[in-house]
Order: sequence, then C-alpha cells, then structure tokens
Amino acid sequence: MNKIYNFSAGPAMLPVDVMKEAKKEFCNFNGLGISIIEISHREKIFIKIATETEENLRELLNIPKNYKVLFCHGGARTQFSIIPMNLLEKKTKTDYIISGYWSEYAAKEAKKYCNVNIIKIIEEKNGKLSLKKINKWKITNDSAYIHYCPNETISGLSIHEDPLFLKNKIIIADYSSSILSKPIDVSLYGIIYASAQKNIGPSGITIVIIREDLLLRNSSITPSVFNYNILSKHKSMFNTPPTFAWYLSGMVLKWLKKQGGLQEIAKKNYEKSKLLYNTIDNSDFYFNNITKKNRSLMNIPFKTKEPKLDLIFIKEAKKQGLHSLKGHKILGGIRASIYNAMPIDGVQALVDFMNDFKYRHS
Repeated sequence: MNKIYNFSAGPAMLPVDVMKEAKKEFCNFNGLGISIIEISHREKIFIKIATETEENLRELLNIPKNYKVLFCHGGARTQFSIIPMNLLEKKTKTDYIISGYWSEYAAKEAKKYCNVNIIKIIEEKNGKLSLKKINKWKITNDSAYIHYCPNETISGLSIHEDPLFLKNKIIIADYSSSILSKPIDVSLYGIIYASAQKNIGPSGITIVIIREDLLLRNSSITPSVFNYNILSKHKSMFNTPPTFAWYLSGMVLKWLKKQGGLQEIAKKNYEKSKLLYNTIDNSDFYFNNITKKNRSLMNIPFKTKEPKLDLIFIKEAKKQGLHSLKGHKILGGIRASIYNAMPIDGVQALVDFMNDFKYRHS
C-alpha cells in the first residue's frame, strides 16, 4: 500500500507522532485504566492538561500577559456571532474586510447584530487576483471593531501584512487556517480566534485570544455560555468543554515545540509552498490565479489546462496515496492544503505526480 498524504483543508491531517501517542493512551491514560475521554474536566489530572496546553500556546505565540486564552465550543462559525455579541458595547457600526468566502460569511452573521460596513479588497488584473494593501482600506471612524481573515482557505488568498496601519483600532482576526504556521505579533490584535481543525488539533474546539480590557464589553443579553468574561472567569470550563479535542490540541502544541517552535515551522512551511508554487509557475499545464504577494502558504489552489483533466487528476492522485485534493465546491479545480503536519515528503510526492501527470496528458 502506498504511503497516504492527506491534503484535506479541514479537518486536516495531524502529526503522525501525536496520533500514535494518543492511540497508546486512549484506553489507559496515564496508567489510570480509563480513557482520557472518560475523565472529568474537574479532575486535577485534566486541569493539569488544560494548564499545560495554555502555557505552551502562550510560549509558542509569545502571548502578552494582558491577554486571556479561551478554549471554546464549536468552530469559527460560532465566533462569527459571538464576537458582535461581546464586542459592540454601545456602538452599532463595525468594519468587515471581505477577502473571500469566510470573511464574507462572518460579515453576513454580524449583520444580525449590528450595522456592518463592507470593505471589499479583492482586485483582479490580467486574470490574477490580489488584495488591497491595509493602508488602502476605507475604515469607519466610529466602528466598534475591524474584522478580517488573514488567510482564505477556499481561494488561497492571504494577507501577509501586519495591521500596523490600524493600531489605534480594535482588530479581530480569524486565524483559523494559518495560526501557528508562523510567529504572530499578538499585541496588534484585540482578538485572535482560530478553529482547531487545521493547525491546532481535531474539530470541535476553537481558541480565542482576547485582550483583557475587552472582556467587559459584552451585552447583558449575551448568553452566558457565549460570554467571554464568564468563560474567562471559569477558565473555559463554565460548562463541560470538549475534553478530547483540548487534550489532543495540547499534544500538537508539544509536538510544535519539539519542531523548534514557530520560527522553524515557518521555514518548513515556506519551503513546502515554494516547492509546489514553483512546479505550478514553471509549467504551462498548471495554473494558479493569485498574485505572489497574496498567495497562501497553507492552501494552494490550482487547475490544469483543461477543466475535464482536473477530475482525472484528483482521481488518479488518490490512487497514488494523495488524498483530498478536490477543490472547494465553490471554485472547483484542485487544492492542496499543506498545514504544519504535512511533511516535505508529501509535497514532493505531489510534485512528482504532477510532473508525471503533465507528461502523460500534454
């Protein structure tokens, strides 16, 4: 059987070493004779896991002391509603930067709670897509906050700039598909949130990093389970948290530290993306329509020279152990998601297949 490489956009592949360790511990965690999924979140042993997970996340991202870390139920879609519930205070206007599907969907949800100023930043020139620079965004003076998505999973559009131009505003960033792929200056943001199923762990848990002064902005009608301040006071255990996802996410963070931290993982991610983009760019057979300055390092969509070949490519690739390369239903084509857990060998295997496929279908 061929070695399997999983290019799924999410839930995505996890580090093999982490899954093997979890398998060993699954039925007998820490010699207790019971599974981690059977242990109460109130037990000292789980509280230790929770504490270590937060400490490792703080170390990896260099999170300032005046920020709280919350481990929340659900995915990023849940946060689309929770954020305006918590951040509006007495204001009614917000700014939403639209760079793709997920930022647009976040704005759609926010409209249920406030007046949303839509700022579209996608530009197209000569068939190539790019994004307006941050200093060109037309921000509202009295908005409660600015929301944007640094990496759009579906289209492969990415904002690599830091939001320095917006430093006097409250910046909310959906880092679901790029968190932990490189260092982030957390101090530039009011809130960073990220669903786990890309670079953190399994689906079902979302990490929220929030500046302390924003905890008191929530409305009196915000449901308690969605109230950031209540969640913070209860150390993310106001109700029973997704314990297995929390535990496994903690193991992934330990794995990241063993890789050398975010500086080292960023170098590996750059090399992986460079290998794949070079293969696309040096060919008249494959095409990516994103300008280089806005290309994602995590999600790389591309197409062959003929649409009918895309489906053949995906089918044949799977037979070679290259799984989940089908593009999102909105855009079609092919998409390779190469998150932290994807080894360079997996990208090389994809590139080798691409070259062979090109030879046979040119």
